[in-house]
Amino acid sequence: MLKTALKPRWIAGLVFALLLSGVFVLLSQWQLSRSAQHEPPAPSSIEEVKPLVDVLQPGQFFPGSVSDQMVSATGSYDPGKQVLVEGRLYNNQKGFWIVSAFAVNDAPALSGVAASPQTWIPVARGWVADAAQAGPPPSGTVTLTGRLIPSEAPTPNVDAGPGRASAVSAAELINKWEVSSYPGFIAATSEVADGVPIPLGDNVKALNIPPQPPAEQVNWLNLFYAVEWVVFAGFSIFIWWRLVKDDYRRDLEEDEDDNEYGDFDDEPDTAEASQEPTTPEPEQKVQQ
Repeated sequence: MLKTALKPRWIAGLVFALLLSGVFVLLSQWQLSRSAQHEPPAPSSIEEVKPLVDVLQPGQFFPGSVSDQMVSATGSYDPGKQVLVEGRLYNNQKGFWIVSAFAVNDAPALSGVAASPQTWIPVARGWVADAAQAGPPPSGTVTLTGRLIPSEAPTPNVDAGPGRASAVSAAELINKWEVSSYPGFIAATSEVADGVPIPLGDNVKALNIPPQPPAEQVNWLNLFYAVEWVVFAGFSIFIWWRLVKDDYRRDLEEDEDDNEYGDFDDEPDTAEASQEPTTPEPEQKVQQ
């Protein structure tokens, strides 16, 4: 069959089939790139700073529509309610987030046995490479601005130790601080007291967390077309192979026919072979 496939016309056919398959693969990649579509941006920009008390309510689920929203809040920190969250990266270097409890002015108070008179929210104030570099939060009334982020899930079966937390989890921090909290946290970008910006310190790095990329939706029709073009690419190679195989079979049949007719011509004539020349018997004279 290899001899048949090496015929000039089938070599040219293979080149054409490979080119056609390449076109089909490119079409498949194009359809695959269109199968993932970004959600349209929200009508209002999340970079517009809004008051926290107008964006999120304590005691409720965190709605996805306010995730990554830039917010502002006025209140005060409690230096006794601060934890370090390890394993956080800054320029590919592992370190700690400084997370402090922030009492929000004018925030609705929750009711219940374990509810506190004031409603708090965790604030990730900055990053440090060493736990010893983390200082206390600023005192007095502070107006902060930052990105509102949903609460993280706590790491199960992990005891981070005193003054530590496994994640910026509102559920975990509520138990540590024994306060009522918003269902999320703020990654602070600035802190202002009496109109004067408060510096973070020499060893503290600002977080400046960007918004998360928009969610993607899968277009199943484009995904189906992408798979279909791949099937077409394989089918073009199959058609070439099948044509070569059919040509190979025709060559075999022609060879068998030639051999059959050639053997028939060379076979001696049995009728003529069976007739042997006879010599006349000599006449016998009869003596009288």
